[in-house]
Amino acid sequence: MSSSGTSVGVGSFEVPTFNSESFDLSRFGLHTEIIDDQRYQRSVERFRERGIALPTFSQLANPSEIPDSIRSDLKEVDRNAADPMNLYRVHWYNDFHGEFVDTPDHVVLTSEMTGIDSPIIVAFGNRFPMIGAHKVLAAYSCLVPRVVTGQYDPTTQRAIWPSTGNYARGGVAISRLMGCRGVAVLPENMSRERFEWLDEWIANPEDVIKTTGSESNVKEIYDACNELEKDPGNFILNQFSEFSNHIGHHEVTSRALEHLYLNLAESHPGLNLSAFVAASGSAGTLAAGERLKSEYGARIVAVEALECPTMLYNGFGEHNIQGIGDKHIPLIHNVTNTDVVVGISDRACDELGVVFNSPEGLAYLSELGINPSIISQLGHFGLSGICNVLAAIKTAKKLGFGADDAIVTVATDGAELYASEREAMAANRYVNGFSSEDASAAVEEHLRGVDTNDVEVLDEIGKNRIFNLGYYTWVEQQGIEFSDFEIRREQDVWEHLQTLAPAWDELIEEFNNQTGVLAGR
Repeated sequence: MSSSGTSVGVGSFEVPTFNSESFDLSRFGLHTEIIDDQRYQRSVERFRERGIALPTFSQLANPSEIPDSIRSDLKEVDRNAADPMNLYRVHWYNDFHGEFVDTPDHVVLTSEMTGIDSPIIVAFGNRFPMIGAHKVLAAYSCLVPRVVTGQYDPTTQRAIWPSTGNYARGGVAISRLMGCRGVAVLPENMSRERFEWLDEWIANPEDVIKTTGSESNVKEIYDACNELEKDPGNFILNQFSEFSNHIGHHEVTSRALEHLYLNLAESHPGLNLSAFVAASGSAGTLAAGERLKSEYGARIVAVEALECPTMLYNGFGEHNIQGIGDKHIPLIHNVTNTDVVVGISDRACDELGVVFNSPEGLAYLSELGINPSIISQLGHFGLSGICNVLAAIKTAKKLGFGADDAIVTVATDGAELYASEREAMAANRYVNGFSSEDASAAVEEHLRGVDTNDVEVLDEIGKNRIFNLGYYTWVEQQGIEFSDFEIRREQDVWEHLQTLAPAWDELIEEFNNQTGVLAGR
């Protein structure tokens, strides 16, 4: 904010002031009380009829709080089944078979692979149920507060989930588990595996809406949702502007990553949590960095595709790092608390994706002396996970991190969602087949040869430059009130929002009491 009382954006707008006691949460679609009793009662009845119980955010952050009876019953439920019990698996503490684990599944990448001394801790998102991606957590975080406050009516409204893929799938899954009708809105050129999954989970073909383009066409998704919103029977849950997405990751993902850091620190005295890295996407996952920064001083690193360098260069273009978004700044991105921006090429992610999932590639990595236990885990990296790792390496090199500087990040999903993309890429790029020489070239250029180009350590000017970009999307295009846009420059606003989860947990517990589904457990 400027000292003159005007916005640091171009022009002379009045700067809104934040007061936690008078701030109206409804401006952001947030409530901590029941606002429509009739909708609330219909939801209670729907959940009672279908035997649906809701986990609290506290339980998802620390699954040891989930009652033993529920944990026991879950053993009989397939992790990919459309069973309401799987709501209690929407957390980081699952193994690949749906069993609870004491420590989130992860891998620690070491210098033999990364070329840096800093350990990179990567949490695996493909352990989440139904969709094999952590976006199912974002979907639950967005829908459950709307249900327990009586904002959303599952008996009369469709839940609309705009996305470039995983959030839409997560929303459809959560909708089905919560007795709702979910609608996926996503670009037509996303991976074949995304649409194959939707074909299995959606009964009505009208509930898959394909918009023009691919990963780089987010505005087209917004345009489709603006049309859908004209019908009161549609309820839009836009991950890019739903602050509950931010809050859910702040509550749940941050604690899982903290656990992984503390676990490694037990065998590494003096280990610092120096950075948290996540591709921008909806900016929901970036919220995990807020707690890690507050508690441990970790720098928050936002990542984008170099082929569409919106934050770095105010640029544009197209890319194929599916799941990370571009050409806009999400409303829920706390830009002025972000420390570093990194650009990663989609070519690097594509080629390393082939390396990590081919006999030739794995053999070459083995020749380099990389630990077999690490090599065996590389199939759990989707394109955005590879992107995050490369950004972590760039960050470490740029900031001069050493062996005592841990970096935490996530692999949003696994390689299993991108087999068709690897096939298409290989057919165009490796027409004679993928050889050991191709593997060597990809690893040496994209992994061991990572440089510090396309990295910006943000000062106040840089932060405000990126923040201001959001004006065009949210105020001019989407009709957000200027005061609601501008007030997000203040950290007090975000700190206030991050206190809402306990109030929602109380509402969830009361909702469960009303349904009676947990009675006797």
